Amino acid sequence: MSKLTHINEQGRAKMVDVSAKDDTRRLAVAQAYVRLKPETLELIASGGITKGDVLAVAQVAGVLAAKETSRLIPMCHPLFITAVDISFTLDTVEQLVKIRASVATTGKTGVEMEALTAVSVAALTIYDMCKAVDKEMEITHICLLEKQGGKSGDYRRVEGGEEGRQ
Repeated sequence: MSKLTHINEQGRAKMVDVSAKDDTRRLAVAQAYVRLKPETLELIASGGITKGDVLAVAQVAGVLAAKETSRLIPMCHPLFITAVDISFTLDTVEQLVKIRASVATTGKTGVEMEALTAVSVAALTIYDMCKAVDKEMEITHICLLEKQGGKSGDYRRVEGGEEGRQ
């Protein structure tokens, strides 16, 4: 495991200086799951949630969250994000809404936190919009699936959660 870079000489948190790094294309893909009751999943699919189109609102929330990550996570650098794509899969067998976010930039640091923030806020938005009919929802499986670019190289999560370097 490499040395932590966000600690100064006094042992306090700092924002890392990335000014000497080259700009490169960066991509990160993350996921989150929302487990819910079958009736709630049906209401989402049919547009029956009274607050509105759950997935449309969650999609906008996820995009906005990716763009605002540096305002939420103290040591994240403000980034010029070049793309955010949020997608949803309704899994009626497992009773899940599967959320996937892909975030890209060309810059000095990666967009892993932006992708993770996007899926987290999208999941929280689904919870918020559906809580009147299902207070037992669970948000699970928030994780980085893939990253490309940067000094540490590419990464792809292997089924079962083990790291895979490319």
